[in-house]
Amino acid sequence: MRILLAADQYPEFHNGAGAATERLAAGFAGRGHRVTVAYPSADGPGSRRCRGTVDDHRLASVALPHGQGVRVCLPSRASREAADLITGTGFDVVHVHSHLPVGRAVLAAAQRTGLPVVATNHFMPENLLPHIPVPDPVRHRLAAWAWRDLARVFGRADLVTTPTVRAAELLADRTGLRAIPVSNGVDLSAYAPHTDTDPDGSPIVLFVGRLEDEKRVQDLLRAFAAVPLPNPARLVYVGTGSRLPMLRQLADTLGVADRVEFWGNVSTERLRRAYTACAVFCAPGIAELQSLVTLEAIASGAPVIAADAVALPHLVHHGRNGYTYPPDQPRQLTSHLTNLLTSPAVRHRMSLESRRIARIHDIETTLDAYLCCYQELCRDTRRGDLVASDRVTAA
Repeated sequence: MRILLAADQYPEFHNGAGAATERLAAGFAGRGHRVTVAYPSADGPGSRRCRGTVDDHRLASVALPHGQGVRVCLPSRASREAADLITGTGFDVVHVHSHLPVGRAVLAAAQRTGLPVVATNHFMPENLLPHIPVPDPVRHRLAAWAWRDLARVFGRADLVTTPTVRAAELLADRTGLRAIPVSNGVDLSAYAPHTDTDPDGSPIVLFVGRLEDEKRVQDLLRAFAAVPLPNPARLVYVGTGSRLPMLRQLADTLGVADRVEFWGNVSTERLRRAYTACAVFCAPGIAELQSLVTLEAIASGAPVIAADAVALPHLVHHGRNGYTYPPDQPRQLTSHLTNLLTSPAVRHRMSLESRRIARIHDIETTLDAYLCCYQELCRDTRRGDLVASDRVTAA
């Protein structure tokens, strides 16, 4: 098949949606399909290049003011580039992973040419709006508008998906859109079994993600500092973000600066080694529709402590492969950290369970599910069965 994947999040930004799109591109290409990926350019100018059977199409982008390195495409230019990309290319199906400028431009161009469109939602306004300096009442109104805007764009797709059952329920509640859950998937063969060991012998608590308010990174630091341990553990943050200076200062204030490390963005191989070596992976964020990094952690067999929020309980089963806690009760996070860091036998049992839970998220299952959707939509399009009333629409 000729497949076009489009997203507004590019892999260089270390974002889950961009990583999920890249993962699908590699998987489809590995099965012999011809894949094109459309993203914003990571450095400004538009460009095209070929990576085996994957064609990279980078759309011209501009830096988002105060956006911590985020680049976006201007709507008018994205529309022109999307139309040029789709016209005469011969795609069989289009799969967009965003309703923002690139995703909506590609979706609109595909619809004009009669191509079937799958739309996958990775978006929650709660991940974006904290960075907009407006009063809370205004922010709430903006969140409601953002959900309505998503419904208007994705309501034109032939099929809507989202990574988890909880994410599908949230989408239906906020927008009225009906969606089917399809996991982002993880390549289980790429993650080594958990060892729970580090060269210097101290147990590691690992966080991976953006260092931003919605990730509750300060809650983890305070909980870690309160853990009473005879042999001090280390807390490792992988990722960057606007809260890094605050975290450094807080670690110093709490007297744990010598046991807290900030690695920034790291290579894929170093990240995989960190998953394997950590004693505990922690996911305190409150706006996760699946959390790719948590999925990667359980694929490595890491025990996980996660906030009981949105879709994280789909991956972290309390008492089986880790613990969940109410986000507004960080003392429970301290208690769970203490329990796991002092109980190697419990960590070992939970590590085995993490690997078992990860099996249902194997990337091969995800690829099968999407290819089945693509093929069915293509058959329907050829038969002319997709009339307006058959499309997924907002309630």
